[in-house]
Amino acid sequence: MNRNFAGLFGIIIFLMVSVNVKVSAKDINNTNNQRYSELAKNIEIFTSLYRELNSYYVDDLDPNVVMKYAIDGMLENLDPYTNYIPASDIDEFEFQTTGKYGGIGATIGERNGQVFIRQPYFGFPAQKAGLMAGDAILEVEGVPATNKNSEEIRLLLKGQPNTPLSIKVKRAVSNDTLTFKFNREEINIGNVPYYGILDNNIGYIRLDQFTEGAAQNVSNALKDMKAQKSLGGLIFDLRGNPGGLLNEAVGICNIFIDKGLEVVATKGKVEDVNKVYSTLGKALDTEIPLVILTDDGSASASEIVSGVIQDYDRGLVMGQRTFGKGLVQIPRPLPYRAKLKVTAYKYYIPSGRCIQAIDYSNHNEDGSVSVIPDSLRKVFYTKAGRPVKDGAGIEPDVHTTPEEISPITISLFTKDLFFDYANVYRAANSQIDTNKIFSLSDEEYQKFISFLSDKKYDYTTKTEKMLDDLVDVAKNESYFNAIDSAIKVLQTNMKHDKEQDLFKHKDEIKRLLESEIATRYLYQKGRIQVDLDNDKEVKQAIQLLHNKSEYNKSLSVTK
Repeated sequence: MNRNFAGLFGIIIFLMVSVNVKVSAKDINNTNNQRYSELAKNIEIFTSLYRELNSYYVDDLDPNVVMKYAIDGMLENLDPYTNYIPASDIDEFEFQTTGKYGGIGATIGERNGQVFIRQPYFGFPAQKAGLMAGDAILEVEGVPATNKNSEEIRLLLKGQPNTPLSIKVKRAVSNDTLTFKFNREEINIGNVPYYGILDNNIGYIRLDQFTEGAAQNVSNALKDMKAQKSLGGLIFDLRGNPGGLLNEAVGICNIFIDKGLEVVATKGKVEDVNKVYSTLGKALDTEIPLVILTDDGSASASEIVSGVIQDYDRGLVMGQRTFGKGLVQIPRPLPYRAKLKVTAYKYYIPSGRCIQAIDYSNHNEDGSVSVIPDSLRKVFYTKAGRPVKDGAGIEPDVHTTPEEISPITISLFTKDLFFDYANVYRAANSQIDTNKIFSLSDEEYQKFISFLSDKKYDYTTKTEKMLDDLVDVAKNESYFNAIDSAIKVLQTNMKHDKEQDLFKHKDEIKRLLESEIATRYLYQKGRIQVDLDNDKEVKQAIQLLHNKSEYNKSLSVTK
């Protein structure tokens, strides 16, 4: 489909939708008669244009394809969160909000034209039937998987709960061909994949998404830990959490702050539906020292929760600045089961600030958008008087620097060599000691190095990259001939040695390898346990929660 057609259709469809809202919703005041006339005129142009195209265009036009391109072309110039969802994608959209779908309960991946099981989820059909990470999918319900991508296989695996499924796979390492028959189930991926008591009396809760039931699940986790032990503090991990349902964010805030306090206000074009969301029930715990972990992947509802806790001085935010998504989307029904997910509001947390980092209403000449500059960010104040700013996500009270991963580790990960060796390890070891956190001995790490001996992976160190840049600059400035011999000496001396790097970055590589192997026995829980045992930010949060004077000092106003 020609992009020019797509853009034109997009503009016209936008005008059609606008007119429909004006005429039927009666919720946008001060309609401009001249603008209405222009909208009506463009609707007529659109219908005439499409009729002419349909009649005279040299090839047959698929209306579904034409309209999808048209709508995408229109929405492309808005923000990335306003999306058209055709009926064929509704199930996936609902999964993103509910966490539920009908299927086998496993993630799949694709490599070298082969789709395979990446990870079964514990307690769901794939795991219970015996499917394992690394199983290459050969057939689904008798349909060959050859030449099918992961999306096509995913659609074959999904279906109504309680419907039968047959799947043939080739097992990793042994290459045995196996067939599994079982029923699909309703899959509800838990939004709290892990909680537990760390370092004797510090509670830890990880929340992956704000899907349905998130607030209740966080509350239940805290109650369970408090019933086990008197907690000296709580770490609430929102790192990498992209957000989700607004009401779940409000409910989670209500776990830690009293009834009747404002959590967030939504403000948009339709004034009649602007709303202030406040806590409705009694808090579960307003006293426990609280640290919320964030990073640049913490967005939307994650920013509401961390921002509210910060605004009320209820706890400390630790980590890196959050993503900066202060826009709220609502689903609007369209004909034939389609939906429009449209950005309708901006949200404002109790201090009055909006943490949206990008102004999508103003595009640069090249069509790009820019972050809000520091000079335009306004200062607000928490309940205790601590200064906080709007316009760039939530700034942590305690900043940490994310751990930098070495090039060799990145290469091993992207080449799936951790994944492959975990399959080798699982084939050779039917079980591990599940009473302790999994770790590899030096002897076992040496086996991993031997496994890598015939594997293809390469990488460029930072020093090598800087030297390559120097060569480019020298050539551009005509200095290269003068330093050519010196450059060659440096390149020879600096050429990385893979085996040396495997020992130099041993701790880092071992940590990721242990995490991957642990999933073969303890699934998602095993990965999180290994990661927590080596998590420097979690350890720093524990230290802060144990140090009451430092914790209280961080919450106080500096004078």
